[in-house]
Amino acid sequence: MKIKYTLPRIAAIFLFIIGLASCKEDFDPLVSDIGVQNFDSDLYISDNVVAYSKKLLPVQTNALPVYQLGIYNDPTYGKSTVNLLSQITMDAPNPDFGDSTELKSVFLYIPFFASGISTDGVITYTLDSIYGNSPINISMYESNYFLRDFDPATNFEEAQQYYSNQGQLFDNFMGSLITTIEDFVPSADEIIEIVDDPATDDNEEVKLTPGLRVELPVEFFEEKIIDHEGEPELLNNNNFKEFFRGVYFKVTSNNSDGNLFVFDVSQAKFTLNYSHVVTTTTDGTTTSETEDETFLMSLGGISVNTYSNELNPTIATALQNPDVDNGEANLYLRGGDGIITVVDLFRDIDVLKVVNGELVAGENGVPDELDEIRVNNWLINEANLIFYVDQSKITGGSAEPDRVVIYDMNNSRLLPDYSFDVSSSSVPIDAKTEHLGKLERGSDENGEFYKIRVTNFVSNVVRKDSTNVSLGLMVSNNVLVTDFQDLENTQSPGIKKIPAASIVSPQGTVLFGNTTSNQEKRLKLQIYYTKPN
Repeated sequence: MKIKYTLPRIAAIFLFIIGLASCKEDFDPLVSDIGVQNFDSDLYISDNVVAYSKKLLPVQTNALPVYQLGIYNDPTYGKSTVNLLSQITMDAPNPDFGDSTELKSVFLYIPFFASGISTDGVITYTLDSIYGNSPINISMYESNYFLRDFDPATNFEEAQQYYSNQGQLFDNFMGSLITTIEDFVPSADEIIEIVDDPATDDNEEVKLTPGLRVELPVEFFEEKIIDHEGEPELLNNNNFKEFFRGVYFKVTSNNSDGNLFVFDVSQAKFTLNYSHVVTTTTDGTTTSETEDETFLMSLGGISVNTYSNELNPTIATALQNPDVDNGEANLYLRGGDGIITVVDLFRDIDVLKVVNGELVAGENGVPDELDEIRVNNWLINEANLIFYVDQSKITGGSAEPDRVVIYDMNNSRLLPDYSFDVSSSSVPIDAKTEHLGKLERGSDENGEFYKIRVTNFVSNVVRKDSTNVSLGLMVSNNVLVTDFQDLENTQSPGIKKIPAASIVSPQGTVLFGNTTSNQEKRLKLQIYYTKPN
């Protein structure tokens, strides 16, 4: 989808005036009033934009909208390993498994995000949110680490937060190995599950959408679940989560590559297939029959992603001491507990102040550029930040993120332009494109630029004296997600939270900054304005 350019809204003002003039007979008084007020419109390019990038401190990785599992080797940024610790809950607590129970099989199924097209009854699936196609090994361990709902440091009044850097802590509480899935690569194939049909002597085929489906050892779940029937451990999920504290998924690969998938943890299921004997007495005759049943458990409750990053040394060095006063030539963006770009508008020398509507010598705590715009009484019709992609520093094409998000970093909230964006798509890849322009790609499918419309933000700063806050730019895999996650500690220059959808976006890109020698692609602020003549 191409980014749509819109003409400055001044055209609407001129058309309005012309329309009034054409109705001279009816509206002469009104025309005469308007006629004394002439307007000029123009495009102003502000190069007083300062932008630089920061490697983020650990971020909160529980209570996410979706989760990740796997290894992604970004061609620009390097290798990231994402593990998962998750509680398990019973769909139906306090189960009655009946008499002479035999656990026959146990399966874990984690569905992928996928879309399907049916042709003659055959569904062909296309996977979404899969990154990389090299094999990985997934080991599942019982966890002995108790994930608390509430934080004792707040007298149990606030929810407990868990962070991206707690992998080593979880490793220390790793219990017995449940199973290892070797050489796993996501497949778009439909999954056929064979289940017993209680109405007939035949088995029934159940079709599942593509996902990770693995058979697990019966012995482990027999000891953990079946053998505790009727005991306090299975009475309710609170007891159960204390008894069976969760499953820890750890991933490895035989080389630097791998694959990573994003998934909805609430859709992941453990299915325990078991049989039990049902005894009935009719007219003094006792009969016994074996019946098959299933017991379901869900991943969920509390889930936590942990990250281990091997950041490209050149980029790591560039991020150590960014020039926060003048900005940088290169801007880095990466998801996960990754990299944010800080953007400051109207950064300028403050040697002028406004007295009686005129600029005179003296400081007033307001950038001179902003003072001048206010004195000139500009009406902001449209304001844009255009971030050009530096293709010389990245691998283009599908490795590039299609979407980025910008937010008020000081107050940890989206800009007013987000709410004013009326683009109606409910599909994340095409949503909110008026404000958060989708990556514009060239004929070679490599990214060229992101156009971010900040009209309402700039207008509020100019006309309503709103605070000119710092802006944060990050990648996003779903611009419809409006939640924010905390950093473990506040990070200079006042970064407290980041968008949740950025944490679950593994990709990254490199943009031209405000000090690049490439004048055409240097970061600038475009302002289309109207002012009285």
